[in-house]
Amino acid sequence: MTTVDLWLIDTRQPAVAAAELWPLLDPDERARAARMESGPGERFTVVRGAVRQLVAARVGAGPAELVWRYGRYGKPEPVEAGALRVNWSASSTLAVLALAEGREVGVDVERLHEPRTAERMAARWFPAEEARFVAEPVEPAERAARFTMLWCRREACVKAYGGRLTQSFGVTMAGPSPVSVTDPGRLGAGPSRICDVPAPRPFRAAVAVLGESEVHVNSRVWKLN
Repeated sequence: MTTVDLWLIDTRQPAVAAAELWPLLDPDERARAARMESGPGERFTVVRGAVRQLVAARVGAGPAELVWRYGRYGKPEPVEAGALRVNWSASSTLAVLALAEGREVGVDVERLHEPRTAERMAARWFPAEEARFVAEPVEPAERAARFTMLWCRREACVKAYGGRLTQSFGVTMAGPSPVSVTDPGRLGAGPSRICDVPAPRPFRAAVAVLGESEVHVNSRVWKLN
């Protein structure tokens, strides 16, 4: 069994928190934050600063010392992190960070989509089984929740394989959590497991790990040191 440490990061922090985390960012991260409006820029700073704190604590480095390398499609990994695998995602006011030892990991968080948009997107992009599941005659809010759950699973799985979202559209990820993906198609080689993880309303989140063995998710809430 593999344990995934999952951190929930509320980005609605006071301005003083962003100011405290700012020195931890590298020049590229600071430049990105500076190009944003104040609100999004502060949330971006909180996410990147929190990620640096949490990853640094695991690898025994200073948060500002971490250097990221990026895969072919942008998946980040800390340089010289040994067996630790890292992935994070942010949506609106919530971010999630997943840490796993020895197995590639992907994570995604999404704010609930508008029901009509959810049904249209499912019909266009999802396998037929998933599109039918979203379009069943249930309350609009439930259709939105179903779509968002499946979208999170898809994004998390793509990130675990280090692929692109379009490579996943032929892969079915429906069913009770955890879901085993035995044939990832164009995403890559080998199976994976996907778990829905608790997230506050109005969000959904999922984590995916490559390999066949079971996954235990240990959820925590990040607080500024």
